[in-house]
Amino acid sequence: MQLEIDHWMIRSWRHEDVASLVKYANNLRISINLRDSFPFPYSVGDAEDWVRCATEHDPETNFAIAGRKEAIGGIGLRLGSDVFRRTAEIGYWLGEPHWGKGIATKAVEAFTEFAFSNFEIERVQAIVYEWNSASARVLEKAGYALEGRLRKSVTKDGMTIDQFLYARVLE
Repeated sequence: MQLEIDHWMIRSWRHEDVASLVKYANNLRISINLRDSFPFPYSVGDAEDWVRCATEHDPETNFAIAGRKEAIGGIGLRLGSDVFRRTAEIGYWLGEPHWGKGIATKAVEAFTEFAFSNFEIERVQAIVYEWNSASARVLEKAGYALEGRLRKSVTKDGMTIDQFLYARVLE
């Protein structure tokens, strides 16, 4: 899969992305906003495992956000099952030097459209930790609606905090 957007793209992960993945993912300011399954510190072995896992998954649901020279972030879906089979959760991150440039918003917009077109889903949702107002803004700009506050629903970095639930539904 490859989606071209301005001077960057969303595409499949490649083995040659390992170095840039470590370069950008090994950042506490990124990992603090993601699930604990996203390791910190982020090693070469972690990057190699991730690229292998992402490219072997069928259907492919996790992709690189990449500039012309290197991967600068990631975006993906967790498809629901059972009674949640028409719902997917979107997750994304972007290397800190690329923050504030509108890349995340455009990536979320494009990837959400891709998800609705390529998977049998009617809802894409995202969970944002209470301290991550930048991600909340990305989702709002990408057309997601705030549906609720999940009080004391996650423990991250030794603190039990609230999360915000955002969603877009297929109209």
